[in-house]
Amino acid sequence: MFDEKSILITGGTGSFGRRYVKTILERYRPRRLIVFSRDELKQFEMAQEYDAPCMRYFLGDVRDAERLKQAMRDVDYVIHAAALKQVPAAEYNPMECVKTNVHGAENVIRAALDNDVKRVIALSTDKAANPINLYGSTKLASDKLFVAANNIAGGHDTIFSVVRYGNVVGSRGSVVPFFRKLIEQGATELPITHVDMTRFWITLQQGVDFVLKNFSRMLGGEIFVPKIPSVRITDLALAMAPELDHKIVGIRPGEKIHEVMCPADDSHLTLEFDDHYVIRPTITFVGRKNDFSINALDERGRKVTQDFEYSSGNNPHFLDIEGIREFNRLAEL
Repeated sequence: MFDEKSILITGGTGSFGRRYVKTILERYRPRRLIVFSRDELKQFEMAQEYDAPCMRYFLGDVRDAERLKQAMRDVDYVIHAAALKQVPAAEYNPMECVKTNVHGAENVIRAALDNDVKRVIALSTDKAANPINLYGSTKLASDKLFVAANNIAGGHDTIFSVVRYGNVVGSRGSVVPFFRKLIEQGATELPITHVDMTRFWITLQQGVDFVLKNFSRMLGGEIFVPKIPSVRITDLALAMAPELDHKIVGIRPGEKIHEVMCPADDSHLTLEFDDHYVIRPTITFVGRKNDFSINALDERGRKVTQDFEYSSGNNPHFLDIEGIREFNRLAEL
């Protein structure tokens, strides 16, 4: 569906953006593939690797509504990946997080509508479900904005959906490269925030593939959640350095022991498909069907039980030590 189409990704020089661009160039023949981000050095470095004739690099910030509007001219599909993501940094710099993650989301929506973009997918996070930190709260607000955008589209054909998933193995700022760096520096122990801590686990390529698939599935207004495994942080440390001791250092500001992607409070809205969940909108869309049990690919979902919660702590699929090592290996490909 991306052949001869124009695609724009905000935050395109990040971990997700780089893998997304690589995947699109390998599988499709886009007319234009636009990387929109604010870091000129990263754009320069990325352009040395990805210099296909279809590539375009736009300097800009999602806080700048006019620049976004200009960048989305004649664009068919948008992925909104730009965000301030570091939990402690957001706690210490709350207004900067709000400006990028909330106001930036609004700017993306308005630019997409002004340019009659066909489909927009916004990337979310497990931290947006029952948020306890500012980052998660801003991403929940962003999710709500993108869902509601389907109701304010008016005469436009643009549809908006959200993809929510857990920690990406090996992405910038994640625990795997942090542990690896400590190991390479000859650390005698690895810091563990809490002995019971768990996280959802997904590779970068799995995240990209899930987003690509949902461009075909989306009806507009749903939140897509993949079925992915969980890991125990203590098991991760054992998988990476079985010979090292663990040092309990305490939970960082705004962290949870377990992450949630489908909250129990949304169980009445949640549908289970073969390899993913869909959280339906809380609002009713005017002038269109509001049945999300059959998606655009004719895949059928079923209601989950009352009080169902999809948490990294109660997930039936946990990776063992060898499974974690295999995931880490795949993340390096």
